[in-house]
Amino acid sequence: MKRKRGLSAEDKAVWAAVARTIRPLPGRAMPEAPPAITITPPPRAAEPPPPIPKPRLPPPEISVGAQPSGLDAKRWRDLRRGTMRPERKLDLHGMTAARAHQAVESFLQMCHADGTRVVCIVTGKGSSAEGGVLRRELPHWLNAPHLRPLILGAAHPHKANAGAVHLLLRRVK
Repeated sequence: MKRKRGLSAEDKAVWAAVARTIRPLPGRAMPEAPPAITITPPPRAAEPPPPIPKPRLPPPEISVGAQPSGLDAKRWRDLRRGTMRPERKLDLHGMTAARAHQAVESFLQMCHADGTRVVCIVTGKGSSAEGGVLRRELPHWLNAPHLRPLILGAAHPHKANAGAVHLLLRRVK
């Protein structure tokens, strides 16, 4: 099949649009513009709607001392017994609840970003029978929507030491 020489009407219209944006050289005139032709794109087939993403369920709540789903028995036993040594430690003694909350959030986000796996947060036992304010508030802070996805499990490293909590952080993806 032999190709037809010359420009099609659409090509001429495109070239005229480009030529209108330039300034001619001194002593030259603009070429005559061909009659305006409207270019209509070919009809497109209807695109299928994008797939609906499956809703992600939030991770289950962290409960200090309860084995979470997704954690094997050996790793849970090691965390609970304190044989998994923490790589970093945060001591909240002497802090107000507001200051301690801020410190826990920044500490956990920094440790997770660094790839740290096991951390220790020391709240202290507190003077009352049910524990101090920091000890009671820590599980609520750990279940905050922006911190909960970072934590895999939480346990007291020793039954006699309820003032410290070891946390196993999730791996960085």
